[in-house]
Amino acid sequence: MSEQDIQDPPLPLVAHLTELRDRLLRAILAVLLVFICLFPFANDIYAYISLPLRDLLPPGATMIATEVASPFLTPFKLTLFASIFIAIPYVLYQAWSFVAPGMYRHEKRFAVPLLVTSIALFYAGAAFAYFVVFPLIFGFFTSVGPEGVAIMTDINSYLNFVLKLFFAFGVAFEIPIVAILLIWAGITTAEDLGKKRPYVIVGCFVIGMLLTPPDVISQTLLAGPMWLLFEVGIFFGRFVEKRDEEDTSE
Repeated sequence: MSEQDIQDPPLPLVAHLTELRDRLLRAILAVLLVFICLFPFANDIYAYISLPLRDLLPPGATMIATEVASPFLTPFKLTLFASIFIAIPYVLYQAWSFVAPGMYRHEKRFAVPLLVTSIALFYAGAAFAYFVVFPLIFGFFTSVGPEGVAIMTDINSYLNFVLKLFFAFGVAFEIPIVAILLIWAGITTAEDLGKKRPYVIVGCFVIGMLLTPPDVISQTLLAGPMWLLFEVGIFFGRFVEKRDEEDTSE
């Protein structure tokens, strides 16, 4: 067995459970710490997230709160999600630190850049939703309302809407990672994935329909990038195949 395939010595079950508990507590404390720091700015955070809609509202139109506790609970919920969003790198680091001792060294060298890239892609998906998708969707919705109907969106309904889109686009941007992992694990090849392209395109639109609100614009804006990211995954998957073949030949 080569030096790169040497694993760290195994730990007893109790030690594994203790370490898992410690890692979970650290992750929760990280989210809590970020939440405590962000909570004084909860209203400012909500104002920033709602800006794509508020900038497009007709003159005199505003957002409203239809429930008694919404002015407090809605920014509170958003701040909690924002805390998890910001703390994700540390949370994933704790997960990585727990599973890494059971991996071979060559697996670690492959997994670390993949983990970093997956975090960056999730953030990129959320940014794409905020800066590209939101203005297009809200611009369309606010321009097609019937004459005489005042647009006054409930703040909690708006938050649920945008959180769903943040999650959908963040997950969709992970497609290259999934494709590379499938190729690396030997489950499929880049060539086989390329042959399934027509089915993948249809699947992208189906997933876009399920993950986004029931409108063609958001569905297309999700399906299009998903397909392009699938192509990116195939492209880099070919390099993974070549590297595996070189390692095997050695």
